[in-house]
Amino acid sequence: MSPSPSRPLQGDAALVRAIGVFALAAAVSNSTVGGGIFRMPGALSAQVGSAAPLSLIVGAFAIIPIALCFAAAGSRTHATGGPYTYLSVAFGPFFGFVAGALMWISHVASSAGVAASFAEQVANLEPAFAAPGARAAFIIGTYALLFVLNAFGVKLGARAVATLATVKLAPLVLLVLGGLAFVDWSAISFSPADVPSINALGGSLVLVMFAYSGMETALVPSGEFSDPAKNVPRATVVAILLVVALYLGLQIVGQGVLGAALATSEVPLADTAGALIPAGRTLLLATACVSMGGFLLGNLLGSSRLLFALGRDGYLPSAFGSVSARHRVPLLGLATHAALACFLAVRGSFDALAAVSGGAICIVYAVVALAAWRLQQRGIAERGTPFRMPGGAVVPLIAAAIMTAILFTLAPAEWRAIAISLGVLVVVYGVLHLMRRGHAPVPQE
Repeated sequence: MSPSPSRPLQGDAALVRAIGVFALAAAVSNSTVGGGIFRMPGALSAQVGSAAPLSLIVGAFAIIPIALCFAAAGSRTHATGGPYTYLSVAFGPFFGFVAGALMWISHVASSAGVAASFAEQVANLEPAFAAPGARAAFIIGTYALLFVLNAFGVKLGARAVATLATVKLAPLVLLVLGGLAFVDWSAISFSPADVPSINALGGSLVLVMFAYSGMETALVPSGEFSDPAKNVPRATVVAILLVVALYLGLQIVGQGVLGAALATSEVPLADTAGALIPAGRTLLLATACVSMGGFLLGNLLGSSRLLFALGRDGYLPSAFGSVSARHRVPLLGLATHAALACFLAVRGSFDALAAVSGGAICIVYAVVALAAWRLQQRGIAERGTPFRMPGGAVVPLIAAAIMTAILFTLAPAEWRAIAISLGVLVVVYGVLHLMRRGHAPVPQE
């Protein structure tokens, strides 16, 4: 007997597996190439000077093992939830809950930060939006539109993400290809001797890891991937390699065209484009708006499914684990994530979470690496032939060690904030564990 169209549906079986390899690769690229790319070249240049491209290369060696671990774990566990599901299956529900909750908090802060920056970019194009009331109305309207796009089904949301990824990436690729001919290579160094200090390199790597992060958001809606055993590894690795190449190209062109002025520019890519073509600055500001809109859309698509997974497994009220009968989307998760991020963006109070966000993502990456090794060791394979990392535990241990090293560059205040957040999450887990009634755990096989 088919379910009534007026009643919400429960669990992953209610989701539609409509996200293929192209849409998933676009989602990973879209979640990674967000608002940060338009500011990062200047920030990196300010930290490590002419050796900034070297930070991106070192960061690539850090993120590629993480991408392989995500590909391996994502090909073995197909329930919606991403890192939350990987950790739950590998080490049990407590570790899954902590990873999922940390990731969601980080993504709410990231979404709010990008939304606030989005409003600033729009205000540069149209000064009327600089007024507090107009700014708040713009942010609220943005989240309302994002909610509507996601509420009408995962196919529409995924297609919108793919479209925005194409629209925003095209001008950036053209900037790299067109700008390389004008690069002054004397302003660029790949030599470790030109790095000001180890502390400067460590600080730049925290920034680079924040810039490269995002794949965890795109991989949350695993229950809606078609053939995840094949498509997750392909899409993840290809997307990350393309993203690294794009970031490196933009850094080289920015430094080679603007020189020392790159470090002081508030809109480095727009200023780079403006130095090459008179109308380039306006075009890149518009591209930044499209990019940030795409990031916010992908962030909402993935993070709402994380709330769905927590509700599905009883760590949030069961209503979070329901999807709409007609379009099969988790409306409560969409509304909750959008409303909280919108509130933080309008008030501008997300700054306190920014430092915690970067550290939390590094912690999540480290434990996902260990989870990937554990899942491969146990031979977990829910559907199809999974991606197998070469060398057994070598890649996961390298990935976890790199993330740990980066975490040690955080300031004591940031460590305290993360420790307090983890303490609160443990209390929340205990309370919700006592409140659960009849919820089945994540399947272990």
